Amino acid sequence: MSKVKAGIVGTGNISGIYFENGSKFDSLEVVACADLDVARARAKAEQYNIRGCSVEEMMQDSEIELIINLTIPKAHAAVNMQALVAGKHVYVEKPFAVTREEAKQVLELAKEKGLYVGGAPDTFLGGGIQTCIKLIEDGWIGQPIGATAFMLGGGHESWHPTPEFYYEAGGGPMFDMGPYYLTALIAMLGPIKQITGTTAISYPQRMITSQPKYGQQIEVDVPTHIAGIMQFSSGAIGTILTSFDVKGGTSLPNIEVYGSQGTMLVPDPNGFGGNIRVHRAGSSEFKEVPHLFGNTENARGIGVNDMAKAILNQGQHRANGELAYHVLEAMHGFHDASDLGKHYQMTSTCERPKRLDQK
Repeated sequence: MSKVKAGIVGTGNISGIYFENGSKFDSLEVVACADLDVARARAKAEQYNIRGCSVEEMMQDSEIELIINLTIPKAHAAVNMQALVAGKHVYVEKPFAVTREEAKQVLELAKEKGLYVGGAPDTFLGGGIQTCIKLIEDGWIGQPIGATAFMLGGGHESWHPTPEFYYEAGGGPMFDMGPYYLTALIAMLGPIKQITGTTAISYPQRMITSQPKYGQQIEVDVPTHIAGIMQFSSGAIGTILTSFDVKGGTSLPNIEVYGSQGTMLVPDPNGFGGNIRVHRAGSSEFKEVPHLFGNTENARGIGVNDMAKAILNQGQHRANGELAYHVLEAMHGFHDASDLGKHYQMTSTCERPKRLDQK
């Protein structure tokens, strides 16, 4: 079976799992990597027995059909555009772009050139969330009426080697982790219609306590504690709380979905598996449900493979640009609603991604 040849741009922290999984997929083959630091790219290339080169060389390489963009958020849109101009499909790590305007330009150029564009996260294609989607579709909890989502932590400065960009535009808990939660909610409940939000910067400065930048101070430019309410087009109402300001841990679930006939505990959307529990009306307790789909281990890159498969078959991929843009607009919507003191009406929509086949 033929495969789409792909090149990775950006060889930082997240790239390792893409390199490791890149040789496992049936429709995708990672053949090269590039970085602004060409020496780092070549070191990674040697480790994984692929080609290492500059970003410009990769864009000019006619063998490479698809760019996997793993750069920092503020470079996402620029590299996406560079890839599309070079005639290559592009899949980008989250967030899809920093601004809505940049993201729209990417979507418009991709449409103009007849190229595929997609974006992380693809964790919703894992066995955990896919099983939850099937349970909802099969009526296990009745008609969905609401959901809650919680992503609470203390920030990245205690462990990440370069945590600064998490507190710049395109960072913060909503833009860093929100995509996992919002994508999972949209995959289960459909697109969002209206948003309300309240935000805060609890700590205007942060001290790095990880190496190699121990002792350096970070100026925080983005909200680090965001509480939001979502009205889905289906009529369901959801709440979400994301924070880098919770220093003492939490006992709250990742996601709960409430239906007319029961409640479902959804696993961590930053993973591919996880425990699923359902409490049906009339039952006395939550009961665990086994995974009905595969890809329950760290299958990061499955969204790129799904996109490569769509390229080969001229079909539609699930982690597509319209979904990624809808998530991006929603994240901005929470900030806008807080800044303006009123509801934010979503201007975009998307199709709920088609469920994968069962294992």
